[in-house]
Amino acid sequence: MPAASRFVEALKKSVRARGLTYGELARRLRLSEASVKRMFSRGSFTLARIEEVLAALELDLYEVARLARANGGAAQLTHEQELGLAGDERLLAVFWLLLNGWTFEEILEGYAIARTELTVAFARLARLKLIEWGARERARLLVPRDFVWRAGGPAKKAYARRALAEFFQARFDAPLELIRFEPRELSAESASLLKGKLEKLLAEFAQLAEADSALPARRRAPLALLVACRPWQFSPLDALKRRKSA
Repeated sequence: MPAASRFVEALKKSVRARGLTYGELARRLRLSEASVKRMFSRGSFTLARIEEVLAALELDLYEVARLARANGGAAQLTHEQELGLAGDERLLAVFWLLLNGWTFEEILEGYAIARTELTVAFARLARLKLIEWGARERARLLVPRDFVWRAGGPAKKAYARRALAEFFQARFDAPLELIRFEPRELSAESASLLKGKLEKLLAEFAQLAEADSALPARRRAPLALLVACRPWQFSPLDALKRRKSA
């Protein structure tokens, strides 16, 4: 099930869990009951409307996103699909653009690729069952946008080190860039709370990307988010041995 559909299903479950009818929710949103039913059946939510529904349900976006992920599980590509992408970086590039909502014509206009080559790429992606390719060069994804690469799989082996190296080549002083490295000491409880906040940030990042994928490609910019935390101590401290507890 696509990520957007899982999110709508999670919203529906949240409405039922609160003992609300669509009629009651409609009154809280100041909409007609028919409009609310149509919105849920079609999944036609704007980001602003999602925020209104969450406020009416007294829910947090992270909680619904977490429920949606729990229902759908972490989707993965098959080994064969990853193998096909790992063996051809131009094919991977086309697939990445499709994941981010680019159309056939937008790719032609924005990148140096011939129509024939792009047609072949679409055909290969269709054979890998990554997209459904139809009339007027329209492609529909057959995999969720929020899939995860296989640990130790072909794609990570081919691209992971290179991607991280390229990411850290920036100076991180441009308007949309930010990097901080803040080592501190925390209790286990605070560390767990921090981890939850980072997971919430990732869920919000994914939701914003899902909403913006409907915009024309010219109104979107590629943005990478790196989130990490782990128990860690700077290696020079190893030379300073801790005293054993009395």
